[in-house]
Amino acid sequence: MTNETTSDLAIRMLVEDDAELGEEERHVLENIAAGRLTSRDAADVSDERSSFGERLSDRVAAVGGSWSFIIFFGIVLVGWMLLNTDILAHIGKQFDPYPYIFLNLLLSTLAAIQAPVIMMSQNRQAAKDRVAARLDYETNLRAELDILRLHDKIDRSVDERLIAIEQRVATIAAAVEKRGGSA
Repeated sequence: MTNETTSDLAIRMLVEDDAELGEEERHVLENIAAGRLTSRDAADVSDERSSFGERLSDRVAAVGGSWSFIIFFGIVLVGWMLLNTDILAHIGKQFDPYPYIFLNLLLSTLAAIQAPVIMMSQNRQAAKDRVAARLDYETNLRAELDILRLHDKIDRSVDERLIAIEQRVATIAAAVEKRGGSA
């Protein structure tokens, strides 16, 4: 099996010309011909291709979309309001009095920065999903081709046994005929 080329495998197993094969089919056939495994972890493949910015956006989205961030941020907002309304107002040193215009500016800035970062992370997740789908297809194709190869092997084995049985039956029939003819 290892002597077969990708073209031979493509024609024999997929009934396609080698030039008509897609990237996934070619990859699977090359792995079969070389005796290598086809399956790979989609997360590992995606992480190998990711840039620093993409990994950073994933991390920001993971932190910004967590309950711990929401609770911490809620505590900071309540603390800011208490600090500027009660504590610093009593001594006349409040830096952001009600209606908290500076806090509003900070929240708007945070939202303006966080939204595109989360969108980048979502785009990267969609790309990961596409890689996972491609790898699933390759694994499924490999399994299907392996099943076809086993089916072919079994068929050949059955054919060989049937031929052997037919030859043996012919030999026995000839022997019986020979005995019957001389008696």
